[in-house]
Amino acid sequence: MTRQDRDLEREITPPEVFFNRRRFLRGGLVAAGAVGTGLLYRALNGVATDEPTPEQPKLAGLEKPAATGAPTAYTVDEPLTSLRDITHYNNFYEFSTDKDEVASAARGFSTADWRVEVGGLVEKPRTFDLADLLALAPPEERVYRLRCVEAWSMVIPWAGFSLSVLLNAVRPLGSAKYVAFQTLLDPTRMPNQSTAVLDWPYVEGLRLDEAMHPLTLLASGLYGRALPPQDGAPIRLVVPWKYGFKSIKSLVRITLTDEEPPTTWNLQAPDEYGFFANVNPNVAHPRWSQATEQRIGESGRRETLLFNGYAEQVASLYRGMDLREHF
Repeated sequence: MTRQDRDLEREITPPEVFFNRRRFLRGGLVAAGAVGTGLLYRALNGVATDEPTPEQPKLAGLEKPAATGAPTAYTVDEPLTSLRDITHYNNFYEFSTDKDEVASAARGFSTADWRVEVGGLVEKPRTFDLADLLALAPPEERVYRLRCVEAWSMVIPWAGFSLSVLLNAVRPLGSAKYVAFQTLLDPTRMPNQSTAVLDWPYVEGLRLDEAMHPLTLLASGLYGRALPPQDGAPIRLVVPWKYGFKSIKSLVRITLTDEEPPTTWNLQAPDEYGFFANVNPNVAHPRWSQATEQRIGESGRRETLLFNGYAEQVASLYRGMDLREHF
């Protein structure tokens, strides 16, 4: 490891995570970096965690385009992150602010009678129960890179279908320009929502063209099984060219609008977290570099790729934009 890498590790590993409301207003929650945490140490050194790997039901009818051997935009030729690491290294503040406690805190999370309301500027607003939503298209495997704003990354075999399938089903109006998303608000099921860590519920948003891009995934599973609670059960967004906080979990509401919707981290710290949040090694976070990242399960660091390696597919969405200004 070079001196520069060691310096970067110190930059992205603050000594503590602050949850005081006044400190939020002075700059937002300090992100807990990957390097230096107990869980990452265990992952890199092959030490088992205390939590068992969740046994979620297998997804029926899963299509695996990666099995054909033909390169596609939906696969990457990189080693997969282990299921254990994916399910035991999680940012999901609704359950806990400690990554290695989320799986335990989310155990027993109930998704019974789950519904997703889709409305706003659409011709056919509708509230879907989970079975009807998942019946819109068969799940297919998408092997995507995941890049966290905290400068760690994974490679995850998600399962689901393009969000555009759902949006086309409700028929966006010509006046629709953005898509707003909301996570479940229920402190009885998500106990950390009883705290003031964030302004609940968690909300996110995309431009309509971003939401309609075929890479944008409505995910219902990973590793061929249904999503476990700590990874966003039962349905979540995955936008692989953006930092992970854009990929909102446990969705209950999708609203099409003609105005840019509020987003949780942009509201908390607008100087640190922009609306677009495209992965960009050339734009540093105010408190750490984004030039390199720590792949969970690997030693050493690797260079961060513009748009997380998806520039060929998505760069045209931002033609003419200043990526430093619109971060």
